[in-house]
Amino acid sequence: MPERKGQYTVTLSGRPTILGYSAVAGKREGEGPIGRYFDMVFEDTTLGEKTWEKAESALQREAFTRALNKAGVTPSQVNYLFAGDLLNQSIASTFGMREYGIPILCQFGACSTMAQTLALAAIFVDSGAADICAAVTSSHFCSAERQFRFPLEYGGQRPLTSQWTATAAGAIVVGLGGSGVRVADVTIGYITDFGISDTNNMGAAMAPAATETLTAYFNDTGTKPQDYDLIVTGDLGAVGSEIFLQLMERKNFPLGSNYSDCGLLLYDRNKQDVHAGGSGCGCSAAVLCSYILDKMTAGELKNVLVIATGALMSPTSSQQGESIPGIAHLCHLVKME
Repeated sequence: MPERKGQYTVTLSGRPTILGYSAVAGKREGEGPIGRYFDMVFEDTTLGEKTWEKAESALQREAFTRALNKAGVTPSQVNYLFAGDLLNQSIASTFGMREYGIPILCQFGACSTMAQTLALAAIFVDSGAADICAAVTSSHFCSAERQFRFPLEYGGQRPLTSQWTATAAGAIVVGLGGSGVRVADVTIGYITDFGISDTNNMGAAMAPAATETLTAYFNDTGTKPQDYDLIVTGDLGAVGSEIFLQLMERKNFPLGSNYSDCGLLLYDRNKQDVHAGGSGCGCSAAVLCSYILDKMTAGELKNVLVIATGALMSPTSSQQGESIPGIAHLCHLVKME
């Protein structure tokens, strides 16, 4: 059963286990440093669909189907599905998942959604409310640009602080029993707002949230950075990661060589024009559901903290001159012996 540990952290004593996982991605993501870890790379980012939004739904279906197959689970065996994306009314998830007939709770945590959906899936399984749950998350560069910034045809210039929204999706099936990677703890973050209003500098807006969540986890658990093989943030990118490292040092939790960021792992910034790195719901989803879980399954990583970060903005709030609130959720993953 889930047990509170400290103020923000929940320990999952029932050992909910990742039964299967999958990540699929677009052409640019497949050309990046971890492209070989993806289960499928689509050369045509329309995926044969008529709109970018339909293409993103197809990404979700592909990742979900592959995760189910790896887990040896049918859709009818999944009790609850937690799915999310960046689009208004979560349309990538609702239209992508509607054919499966699974009870669903759509989520919006911006780019923190992968950690949010995984945390909820694990808590439901650990509590006994479900035998099997699934977490699915996606983003698509073109659908996100159309909603949050400008249509691609506009040809707008992007400043160097901007990040590239990943065209990718990740899916994880969680259940009890078996060996593999388990979700040991989750820490639910709270909203932070340092007054950043530049939508092309979301790394700076999200870094304080990552700092507060990771600090809360260390305080709740009595652990320290060096206790973990890898500490990875969701998509702070180059700008946000540097701010995050400075803020963690001020909190007296300096991070070392075991820290990385999904937004920097996904692309090669020296060869790919992504400016400050990757972002979007699919960024941390794709990196977690391929590179990180592959290495954990192989035993190369055994104790990992994943802190997915999100910028809780909308076109409406930005147009009204609002700042960008940040959120970050943490999942502690452990490789079972």
